[in-house]
Amino acid sequence: MKTLLKNATIIDTESKYHLQKKDILIANGVIEKIDNDIKVTSDITLVNVENLHISCGWFDTSVCFGEPGFEERETIKNGLQVAAKSGFTAVAVNPNTNPVIDSKSDVEFLINKASKFATKLFPIGALTKNCEGKDLAELFDMKQSGAIAFGDYAKPISDDNLMKIALLYAQNFDGLVLSFPKNNSIAAEGIANEGINSTQLGMKGIPALAEHLQISRDLFLLEHTGGKLHIPTISTSKSVELIKEAKKKGLQVTCSVSVHHLVLTDDELHGFDSNFKTTPPLRTKEDVKALQKAVKSGVIDMITSDHNPIDIEHKKVDFSEAKNGVIGLESAFGALNSVLDLTDFIPLLTSKPRSIFGLEKTSIKEGAKADLSLFNPAEKNVFYAKNILSASKNSPFIDKNLQGKVYGIFANNQLILS
Repeated sequence: MKTLLKNATIIDTESKYHLQKKDILIANGVIEKIDNDIKVTSDITLVNVENLHISCGWFDTSVCFGEPGFEERETIKNGLQVAAKSGFTAVAVNPNTNPVIDSKSDVEFLINKASKFATKLFPIGALTKNCEGKDLAELFDMKQSGAIAFGDYAKPISDDNLMKIALLYAQNFDGLVLSFPKNNSIAAEGIANEGINSTQLGMKGIPALAEHLQISRDLFLLEHTGGKLHIPTISTSKSVELIKEAKKKGLQVTCSVSVHHLVLTDDELHGFDSNFKTTPPLRTKEDVKALQKAVKSGVIDMITSDHNPIDIEHKKVDFSEAKNGVIGLESAFGALNSVLDLTDFIPLLTSKPRSIFGLEKTSIKEGAKADLSLFNPAEKNVFYAKNILSASKNSPFIDKNLQGKVYGIFANNQLILS
């Protein structure tokens, strides 16, 4: 099987071909040749589309698929197909299923279920049994079976000693511990960012302090224990400063930000649309600017869609009653590309998250395995609900103008076009 990507502009800051327009010939899943003009023969599948750009395959570090247990929200099969058509060649899947992914057999189930797809699935095992925050789950066994990190999705660990033990124990097998940045005592029953908008709308607020306290605690623990800590989906300017200072101290701490926190603010709440209800909550314009700056400066290590499908019965209800979460795979590129430059955010979808989560490095060079995302950064479009391929439709970007179109991927010796 041979595939030719014609006139492709390469976006890879670590490649000698960066920003060059080349033909790329792929044979049996490997980049065979990169040249200015490769002849098309009868045995070649040709990809010749407008303004084709390619990069190393995108890796999303926080995705929820529902299966097992919540297949009405999303299945592994459809979720991976959506990921591929959204430009992602790999996804890390959270353990918030039923049953929770907290054992060796659970991890193996996910890997086996996803084995034949173009987009590769990497399980994140639960940090605690049943994600209840009481006892550590089978971390070592899950690591041996293929789990790449451990965390209770969108659930903070309130027990200080338990987090300390997790950081100490995970060092025995170079495990990566995730800690969700929220102090439940401060957040209480809040449903939106505490500020002018929540006050005007009569919504119970979640102070930014709830995020800052949890991050500060985790950084103190990390300084005491050592180990590797990842803080997912930070949302405030102060969080950026806390993590920046910790990195200066030499602590092994990394963090991510979601696409919607880089683009949207709590001004969106005035329509009482539950598609804007997420955790952490959408913050202020000042926070968004600080997060964008932190992406460019390197304080933030990776960007995630934080894709979390919620079925209509739990989303199309009063804002206060709706479940937190948004889908984000399909809108991720277009939203990011509308506020950031390609060279600022592509590394945070490719080389940086792969390195932190211990995945094999990918590259665009002859002889390398073809793991590529295909896109057109120039095309403007509107993200309509009718075009959503995910089983759940809870997107905050419906009817919004986006910049860029994803053509698909080439990965696992498969060409998937949207």
